[in-house]
Amino acid sequence: MHRVFIFVILLLALGAYAQDSQGDAPTLESAKALAGKGRLDQAMTQLDALAKQAQEPAGVERLRGVIFYQREEFPEAIEAFTKAAAEDPEDHESIEMHGVSLFRQGHVAEAIPLLEMGRAPVESVNIDPNYVLALCYADVQRYDDSRHAFAAQFGFEPDSAQAHLLAGRMFLRRELKDQAGVETSKALELDPHLSLAHELLGEVALARGDSETAIKEFELERTIDPMNPDLYDRLGDAYVRSGRYEKAQEALNRAVLLEPTATGPYILLGETFLKLNHPIEALHYLDHAAQMDPSNYITHNLLGQAYRATGQVAAANREFQMVVDLQHRNDPKPAER
Repeated sequence: MHRVFIFVILLLALGAYAQDSQGDAPTLESAKALAGKGRLDQAMTQLDALAKQAQEPAGVERLRGVIFYQREEFPEAIEAFTKAAAEDPEDHESIEMHGVSLFRQGHVAEAIPLLEMGRAPVESVNIDPNYVLALCYADVQRYDDSRHAFAAQFGFEPDSAQAHLLAGRMFLRRELKDQAGVETSKALELDPHLSLAHELLGEVALARGDSETAIKEFELERTIDPMNPDLYDRLGDAYVRSGRYEKAQEALNRAVLLEPTATGPYILLGETFLKLNHPIEALHYLDHAAQMDPSNYITHNLLGQAYRATGQVAAANREFQMVVDLQHRNDPKPAER
């Protein structure tokens, strides 16, 4: 009787184990859940198991591609997205992500036709293909198409003043200074009172090393938007570059008053006071900037100069060493080389 009881218990246990095993069988939904929690290796293991089934479930290759993309393993992502699109030609997300992955690898011309096929946001990786497509167009000098794609992302009319200003901002970010100037000037032609346009032209001038033109543009912007703290930061920068330190001090003081949490004006004020041979005042602003952002090596370099100017050699050497450490903090350690 005792042996029968044990045998029944064993059967029940085996049955429960079998049921649990079946319940733990991988599914696309369980793999998605794991990936959503950041457990990418476990999600990939489940996808590998699903891929070995006689009929691979739809969506497996798309999710595999997304995981490869998140790992920045772009050749593998491209292979997975290509397979997903071959299995389902209407899988626009895989087609778009194929294009995005090509873009990340620098294959801009190949990415464009894929990105043009569908421009819906890809929520799983927080990507708007319109943005990537616009960058691709800019890189192959299709500037009108690029502007239209940027405008679509922001909901602007494609040839509006706002669209031209947006394109100018994005082109300057891509270091396309000449085209940024063209787009921003066109924005002002369409709307002479457009806020931020003269400021952007000033930034373009600074990028070209033309401080005097930058100052003129920033002053024009001030007549349109006199309460813009970023404007005074950039105006102060332009005055510093042109050697007009008293004017720089005036502009930067206004920047600090309007936006006391930004580090840029404090750093520039420190530099300005160093140029004016007032290292004690420079230390005040630079120390405040270092407290706000301890990882900015420019601040520590200026702090080193200020301490040296006040005869505090040990403090100066400490700051200069900090500059070296910050500039090389991402270098591989000897054991990693």
